[in-house]
Amino acid sequence: MGGLPRGRRVGVDVGKVRVGVALSDPDGILATPLETVPRDLAAKPDAVPADIAAIVALVAEHEAVQIVVGLPVRLNGREGDAAIDIRAYAERLARASGPVPVVLADERMSTVVATRRLAERGVRGKRRRAVVDQAAAVEILQSWLDAQRRQTR
Repeated sequence: MGGLPRGRRVGVDVGKVRVGVALSDPDGILATPLETVPRDLAAKPDAVPADIAAIVALVAEHEAVQIVVGLPVRLNGREGDAAIDIRAYAERLARASGPVPVVLADERMSTVVATRRLAERGVRGKRRRAVVDQAAAVEILQSWLDAQRRQTR
């Protein structure tokens, strides 16, 4: 197998209230849920928001080599206001993460798929809301990892 360099990747699903974080294994085969971080919407423009600082700390703790942020693309392939917000978030994350590169990945339907999978497992109500962001981050990261493997075959 060639192509994808060895190392853990961190997947990020940015929501309005919470940020779901997922982590891959060092071989880039499987994404697993890691944490849900509350959004820091009160951070001053020149300060690093607490949620971004928490993600950077997780990247350092797990020695991740890349950060994959879900980009909400409309079903027709166009980007709307949400995508503009996520691009700005990814830029702030990239500035804070130093040498660890940040890439954007199409996240169409990730939250829908994650919610459906949790429902199929019987996870409901408050418990589902608590983990859906992590599950969406897993969907984003797993889809990206699978696409990278397909490209390198």
